[in-house]
This record gives sequence, structure tokens and C-alpha cells, in this order.
Amino acid sequence: MTVPIIKSNVLKCLFAVSALVLACSAPMVVPTGAFGQATIKTPLIPAGKENDLKFYAANGTVVKGRDALEQMPRAELILWLAGNQFFAMDEVIAAFQKKSPGKSVGLITLPPGLLLQAIKAGGWIHEGKEYRGLPDVYASVNLGHLEELKKSSLMDSYMVYMHNELQIMVAKGNPKKITGINDLVRSDIRTSMPNPVNEGIMQFYARKVLERHGLWQQISAGKECVSCETTKNNWFTAVHHRETPDRIKADQSDAGIVWKTEALEALRHGATVDAVALPAEDSLRNEVSYVIGILSNAAHRQSGEAFLAFLRSPEGRDAYAKFGFVKADDEELKMKPIN
Repeated sequence: MTVPIIKSNVLKCLFAVSALVLACSAPMVVPTGAFGQATIKTPLIPAGKENDLKFYAANGTVVKGRDALEQMPRAELILWLAGNQFFAMDEVIAAFQKKSPGKSVGLITLPPGLLLQAIKAGGWIHEGKEYRGLPDVYASVNLGHLEELKKSSLMDSYMVYMHNELQIMVAKGNPKKITGINDLVRSDIRTSMPNPVNEGIMQFYARKVLERHGLWQQISAGKECVSCETTKNNWFTAVHHRETPDRIKADQSDAGIVWKTEALEALRHGATVDAVALPAEDSLRNEVSYVIGILSNAAHRQSGEAFLAFLRSPEGRDAYAKFGFVKADDEELKMKPIN
């Protein structure tokens, strides 16, 4: 009668050992993200983007990269904003802290689609380490991203806080004589384009222009990828506002679609580039809107409200306008429900 008991105990031990082995060998389950899903892949912060991760202490000191991520949980306001405004943020945050003294701010400025993925996953991976957390305030270049948050009850209202337009960045003096969108598929033109996976400029704007001109397939060759070569003449970036000027300066590319403000920023820093202005139907200057809202579960809602109030103020509007952004009007700056 003891044999079955021995077998039973052996089986129990074997089962326990198997479970332990599986637990140790299986990939770690990421804690549930803001969308209530544990299967969403936690995004990697692209390499070399230290300047897109900042922590502004209340005493005025600023740290970047890994150090900023380490201090982010102690921030009294956390902003995840569409990356194409990165160059304005030191001045914007300084002006905000002047109106809200003693308040520390954590900031991430990366492509809005990538930021949205991190909200879904509940955090980031940087240099092999996981950083859990969510922003108080999220901004994109398209309302569609905010509508995704609305579907999961993570954001209820928004406002438009500024505008921008598309241009073509070229080498200094425009040696290839590029004059418009159709030139981007010439056989002698190498392009550096925002990727269509998570860069809002391509997802919502530039792709529409390329498709209207019948050029999308020639540029993409049917590929939707990040940091990849789609044809012998086109490269899709990971973070275009930093890569495209560098690729043009390194003679790896001849042209790329960027925001007007990014071209101005490159010129301010003495980059050997120029910009080709586009007609309204291609620049989309009447369509491009930056939208922003506070997450429903924001840990620092009062600080988030203070930041949005700052954006409505003359100081906030001027801080962005100094860098070429177009001011939103009073009606656009009013909070509206996300439908």
C-alpha cells in the first residue's frame, strides 16, 4: 500500500521541480500596463537618445539619460511629449518652473507612437533595465493617439496648443536642386524619411502627402519598419529629427521630410543644411495640430493642470513660438472632450 503513496510523492516532487524550472526559464511577465494588458511589449528607448530623457530639478539643475530615468519617480510632474519639440523644452520648462517655483519635472521627448506604446506597456526598457511608470501629461501630433487612450478610459479631454508644417530638408545650398515632393523619388536622390510605425509626422501627415502624389510605394517598397533601408535610395529612421540632419551632413542622404521647426533648429546650430518650403497642400500648414491632455490616472493631476494652464498663458505660447511653432488661437486652447 506504500507504493502508490511513494509514486504520488515522487510525482508531486517532479511536478514541483518542473514548475520551478519553467518559472526560471520562462521570460519574465511584464507587470500589467495602463491598458490592463500584460502581453504588450515594453518598448526600448532608442540608443543615443540621451537628450530626449531629462529631469529638471526644482533648484534648476538638469540631468539626462539614465540618471533622468532614475530620478523620474520623484518628479512632481511627468511629461511625455511628441519628440519634435525637444529643442524647445529647456526654455519651455524653465518658463514653467518660473511660474510654478519649486516644482520638479520629468520629461521624455520621443515619437508619439512610441510614447503611446510605453503607456500601454506601463514603462520603458533602457540599457537593459526596466523603468516602470506613466506620465501625467501626454502630447501627440494627432488626435488619433489620444482617441486610443480615450477608448481605454485613460484620457477624457484635450486641447490644441500649437501648429507646425512640413518642409524638405536638403544639403546646404540645395546642390540637387530639389524643389518639391516629386523630386524625392528621382533616381539621384537618397532620402531619409520618418518611419511609418511610430513617428507621427509620417503616420498622419507625410505619408498622406506622398500617397496623394502617388509616391508612397516608391519610397516604402511596401515596407513598414524602423531603422531600415526600404530601397537603395531610402532609409526609414527611428527618431527622424535627430537622424535626418546627421545623415545629410554625413552625405548618406540628400533630402528628408521634416517639420519646419526642425529645419530651423538645425540651422540655429550651424548645420550645413537648408530647407525647401512647400505649398500649403503639401506642407499641411492648415492641418498640423499638436494636441495634449492629462491622463485620467495621473499621479500629479494638479501639476498637470498647472502645465496646461501655462501653455495657455502668454509665457507658454511665446516659449514655443520662439522656436518657430505657430501659436494656437484662444478657441483651440480650450479643453474639449475626446469623442
